[in-house]
Amino acid sequence: MRYSEQFMEHIEYAFNAFCKIVLRNAAISAYRDFGRKQKREVSLEYLISETSFEAFSTDTYFEQYDQPTIFVVKGQEIVVASKRLADALLKLTEQRQNILFLYFFFGLTDTQIGKEYGRNRSTTNYWKLTALKQLRKEMERLEHEEQEADTL
Repeated sequence: MRYSEQFMEHIEYAFNAFCKIVLRNAAISAYRDFGRKQKREVSLEYLISETSFEAFSTDTYFEQYDQPTIFVVKGQEIVVASKRLADALLKLTEQRQNILFLYFFFGLTDTQIGKEYGRNRSTTNYWKLTALKQLRKEMERLEHEEQEADTL
């Protein structure tokens, strides 16, 4: 079916008008949203002018400690830079420390660790899970103590 050129031109103009209306409404919506956002937000310049001190932030996440803790497992040294993690690991028994190091740092499976201790895989898995639970509790306790020290 062929359409006349006049009809095709009408369709083109109608589509053009539709696109203009859609773009106009989108612009109105964007300006309205921007205006609402400006009403709710407070500028940083205003906040800085109202305070008597310089605004700054310090991040200690990547801060290196003077003396990293070194653990020796199977004749190899493992350096733990995080003071909180090192303190929590030191609270564990030597066997639990070794199981965690063998699993996470040396990549040994539960079966391989069990062979070193003369136990089966399920016993090693139980030891590993128990050590992880104790480590989590110790880290939470240390974090709680740090927060209490910061608030005092």
